[in-house]
This record gives sequence, C-alpha cells and structure tokens, in this order.
Amino acid sequence: MIKEGIIPKLQMVAWEITRSCNLFCAHCRSSSTSGTYKDELTTEECLGLVDGILDVGKPVIIISGGEPLLRPDLFQIARYAVEKGIRVVIGTNGTLVTEEIAHKLKAIPVSRVAVSIDFPMPELQDRFRGKAGAFQAAMTGIAYLRQADVEIQINSTITRLNIKYLNELLNLALKAGAVAFHPFMLVPTGRGKGLEAVEMSSEEYEQTLNWVYDRQKELEDRIFFKPTDAPHYQRIIRQREKKGNPQGTKVGNKAMNSMTRGCLAGTGFCFVSHRGRVQGCGYLDVEAGNIKNESFSRIWADSALFYELRDLSNIKGKCGICEYRRVCGGCRARAYESTGDYLEAEPYCIYEPALWRKKR
Repeated sequence: MIKEGIIPKLQMVAWEITRSCNLFCAHCRSSSTSGTYKDELTTEECLGLVDGILDVGKPVIIISGGEPLLRPDLFQIARYAVEKGIRVVIGTNGTLVTEEIAHKLKAIPVSRVAVSIDFPMPELQDRFRGKAGAFQAAMTGIAYLRQADVEIQINSTITRLNIKYLNELLNLALKAGAVAFHPFMLVPTGRGKGLEAVEMSSEEYEQTLNWVYDRQKELEDRIFFKPTDAPHYQRIIRQREKKGNPQGTKVGNKAMNSMTRGCLAGTGFCFVSHRGRVQGCGYLDVEAGNIKNESFSRIWADSALFYELRDLSNIKGKCGICEYRRVCGGCRARAYESTGDYLEAEPYCIYEPALWRKKR
C-alpha cells in the first residue's frame, strides 16, 4: 500500500495523440478508423500537456494512436518533449514510415520506435490489420528505421490466432534488429471485443508467460522481453527463480532484472486520450480527469480513481489476499471488462494464493 500523502513516481505515460488510423485492426482498443475525430487536443494543448507532465516528473512518454504519424505536428510535439529532457517513444503500425520520416525521427531524436507485428507472414498480418500490403509496408518501415539508426521494438498482440507463431515472431524481431519484443496479452476492449472467442484461456496465458521466461533466460541480453497486460508474469519470474535458484539468486541477465511491478495503472503509469482524458491505462475505460478541465499534476496527485488503485487493500477476491499482490496486482482493466469492477480479481490468472487455498 502506498502511504497516504505520498504520490508515487510517474514512470511512463502512454499518449494517444490521435485516434485516426490508416488501418482497421481487429484488436484495436479504440476502434480507430480513418478520417478526423472532433475535439482532439490542439498543438498548443499538446505542448501544454508536456509541460504538465514535467510538473510531475520526467517519465518516458509513449506517443501512439490510432496512428501518430497521421498527425502533422507529431515531430514538433516530440521534439518539444525531448528538448525538455523527456525520453520519447513512438508507437506505430510502421506502414507510413518512409526513409525521410525515419531520419526525421532520428533527428529529434526519439529514443525508440515500437512497431506492431502480430503475424510473421504477410497474408495473416494483412487480414488482422485490415489492409492488403500492411505486412510488407511495416517491414519496409522497420528497415528504414534501422538504416537511420533508430532503436526499434516489436509489439505483438497474442491470441489463439497467433500463439503458435510466437517463436517465428521472436525470430522476426531478432532478424529485424529489434532491441525488445513485447507480447501484449489481449484485453478485449473496443474492436477487440470481437476477438473474445479467440482470447487465450488462463492456462494458455500461463504457458505463454513461462515460454517468455524460458526464452529470455536462453537469449539473455540479445533482446528484452516485456509481456504487457500480464502482471502475473511478475509472479512467474519469482516462482521460476525460486525453483531454479534455491539460494534466491537472480537470473543472470540485465533484461530480466529490469522488469517492473505488474499492473502500474495509476501507480507508475497512466494514459492520456486524444481528447485529454486521463485513465489508469488505455484499456481501463474509467476517467481519472481531463487535462482540458484541470492540470495533469492535480489529476495525478488527487484523482479518486488513482487513490483507489494505489491502495492495494482495496483489491478484492483472491488478488486481495495473494502473497504476490505487491509485485503483480492483477490486471485492473481485464477485471473491469470481465466484471464491471476494476478492483475485482484478475480473471486470467490460475494461481491460487496460500490463504485462498486455506479458506477453501
């Protein structure tokens, strides 16, 4: 539990700078489409948001969408943040990255570009992303980024549709020269609700996260794995380390040891929408405040939502009595989508805490 009056350090902000997109992806949490959206933050409001974030600290800012490259002022906004000492990452589908754009991103300079690739073969990627040629365009964009010496990571949303291609996706990331591979465990929000039938079971989540652990240990510092929307990976790390290292020593690589707490919603992380709405994360569709009405720093410090999320004694069910709750916390967004209550137990975790077993 975070002590009353102590505001946690903001480590990362995900910023949906626009909701417009040139693709029509099956899993999209925001149901993004092409065209314009009303009431998106103006350039001036975007620069003001950067200043507001600086009032809190200097977290990493992940600028995404939609497709952020559709916003003409993206480079101006990113440069403004970088010049203020903020590390900026761009999250893109990669299809709009040209040689010129790659060099402009390097010149800012952005710290990293994350490109989404969900299937290692063109026909399946194109179908999932809703546009023919999406795979090849993304791979071409990655090549331009590498030529410009821009650090890249590969993001993959994992469902039953592509779980069998995990090794191929990892090999694609390695071959592309990516420094990180981030498997995203689907949270069925927005258009992603249409994928509920192919969402992995709790057992498949567990198997996938153990696969991540095994491959990270095998590859060590060649690439960094970060499962996203899977806070119980923190439990798995500790269980596996305890089992494989009786003395309690850590797995010997920097990437594994740099993993943070599981669910960071409202504690070290928040999300800002294209209209200035602040949330715990992009998948947790509950508003903490809006920067058009109050300062970012006030929302971060005083939001009732964030107060609830920061107090682990509020968490219900087996998550509330779990011995791993401080390092995991359960996915608040998945709990909300499943039950309507973001404080309920994580629905996709098979682990039974000791006290839970005792009660039964």
